[in-house]
Amino acid sequence: MSDTRSDIQGASPARRASRREDHREGNGAAPQAEAAGPAASAEAGAQSDTNPAAHGTPARGGAHAPLASALLAGLEAGLAPYAAHSSQSRGRRFAEPPPAARSEFQRDRDRIVHSTAFRRLEYKTQVFVNHEGDLFRTRLTHSLEVAQIARSVARNLRVNEDLVEAISLAHDLGHTPFGHAGQDALNECMRDHGGFEHNLQSLAVVDELEEHYGAFDGLNLCFETREGILKHCSREHARRLGELGERFLLGRQPSLEAQIANIADEIAYNNHDVDDGLRSGLLTIEQLAEVELWQMHYEAARAEYPQIEGRRLVHETVRRIINTLIVDLIEETSRNLASHAPRSLDDVRAAPPLVAHSEGVAAQAAVLKRFLYRNLYRHYRVMRMANKARRIVKGLFEAFSDDPRLLPPAYQTHDEASQPRQIAHYIAGMTDRYALKEYRRLFVVSDDD
Repeated sequence: MSDTRSDIQGASPARRASRREDHREGNGAAPQAEAAGPAASAEAGAQSDTNPAAHGTPARGGAHAPLASALLAGLEAGLAPYAAHSSQSRGRRFAEPPPAARSEFQRDRDRIVHSTAFRRLEYKTQVFVNHEGDLFRTRLTHSLEVAQIARSVARNLRVNEDLVEAISLAHDLGHTPFGHAGQDALNECMRDHGGFEHNLQSLAVVDELEEHYGAFDGLNLCFETREGILKHCSREHARRLGELGERFLLGRQPSLEAQIANIADEIAYNNHDVDDGLRSGLLTIEQLAEVELWQMHYEAARAEYPQIEGRRLVHETVRRIINTLIVDLIEETSRNLASHAPRSLDDVRAAPPLVAHSEGVAAQAAVLKRFLYRNLYRHYRVMRMANKARRIVKGLFEAFSDDPRLLPPAYQTHDEASQPRQIAHYIAGMTDRYALKEYRRLFVVSDDD
């Protein structure tokens, strides 16, 4: 299996344990991890059982092998033959003894939850910047909602809930501050240096950038989890990723669990963006009347509960839309599975995409998506904040490029060609509010400097 440490988003293999010290501000807080401070893994037993010997399949055997085998047998007894089985994983980049009281995919999920990058999502924009309101979704709450939806679908289709949860929780780990505006700005800055794409950055986070374990960089996740995180990839990048990039070159599919997480992501953000748009006042009930998927459920909710109004009516409508999308996804995917009759995960990979909505519901969801693009994502108030975000990200990148000595020492490199990627890693890891603070520190003269 190809070692991707130097290939993913140009990640540098030269990592230093002193990075946490380099990131400390005068008060001892780690500015890049404003939500929770320096990384100190709380994952029970995860650090003590790491012993990498080689790339590939996880090491087997040991004192806990009988317990692990019995656990896996119970966990996977009800899975369909086309599901991803933890016991049949393609393994980790660094071999490790099997976990004693959880499956390999459960270990992946736990490592993600305890990662520094996961905690940072609390202060990263979904649509509305963190300071604009306490109740708007963030990347963290979005990831939790994706995981809930994906697990519901996986359970009904008899595929691996633990894997689908791990993928869902990790899919946005590499997202920049300020949502898609920040990503677009950073991609433009990196145009001559390989570009920037948050799926590849998420992979870089779990493969290289997290620093929790003495035995390896990153989280050392299973192939199947890493595969699900990488939703999109250019052929150029795919060629550098070895086995992980093969499906993009051969036109093959990822696991059903990865396909489920991908569509659960769309279900979650379309519906919570409606909710947040109404809460912010940027969208109105009157505007949404043109969207069939909204209006049919809004009228049904009013008919069943004529006494409710306001936020309660909005919540009742949104929950009905989500339920319709989930049930339709399960039913249509079940029909696809019956039609193609995959007997293994390899059959799933060779088939066309199997996780899908029915034609009618897919068309309704597309109308909702177009409505949000026109009326929310292009609302002048959202565009104003997006413009500020682009200026902040570009300003930071240009300042650090002009004089890399302004960077924390851990991100400075003597290799001029790799310096832009290190700058991108630094900026992508920032929360919204830390990016704002860093921008002020660089460009605003004050008594606090």
